[in-house]
Amino acid sequence: MNARLWTAEGTKLFLDAVDYHGDSLLPGWTRRHLAAHVAANADALRNLVTWAATGIPTPMYASPAERAAGIERGIRLPDADLDAWVHDSAARLEAAMGSLTDDQWANEVVTAQGRTVPATDVPWLRAREVCVHAVDLGLGITFDDLPEDFLEALCTDVVAKRGDVPDVAGPLAERAAWLTGRPHHLIDAPELEAWL
Repeated sequence: MNARLWTAEGTKLFLDAVDYHGDSLLPGWTRRHLAAHVAANADALRNLVTWAATGIPTPMYASPAERAAGIERGIRLPDADLDAWVHDSAARLEAAMGSLTDDQWANEVVTAQGRTVPATDVPWLRAREVCVHAVDLGLGITFDDLPEDFLEALCTDVVAKRGDVPDVAGPLAERAAWLTGRPHHLIDAPELEAWL
């Protein structure tokens, strides 16, 4: 899996495109909501990297309420402050991941969903966030702009987590959009709730 590479590519896509005005493609969320969510996600995943580095349990978020409150604080920030948070949090996460040793990468951490995973899963968790939400910005990036091997891994991951999903044929990018509950052009594909 090329998760570190996908994280870097997805982060660049998101940061190059992000705008703090207007609605995102996610119902009820503006681009400010999306930007604050992506920034908070970087900080939360950095907590898991800290956990892997130190062995001291450091949850992604103190609670679901704290996670939601962080996003709400973010959307009220001035544009310059929100932009600084989005960029700085991404840089801090990348630096933290770059400092882990091979042994530390093997340490187990617990995701916000309560799954115990090796720290090597952290780059994949981030890649999903930045790549899919770059599309959700609604600024011209589509699933076709994402790496093909990322889309294959994304489809495999979503099917595994969703469970019983019918096998619908079609272009990879369209299948990824459908499986994640985003707009797509597949024929006869049942509607799925948004994922991620």
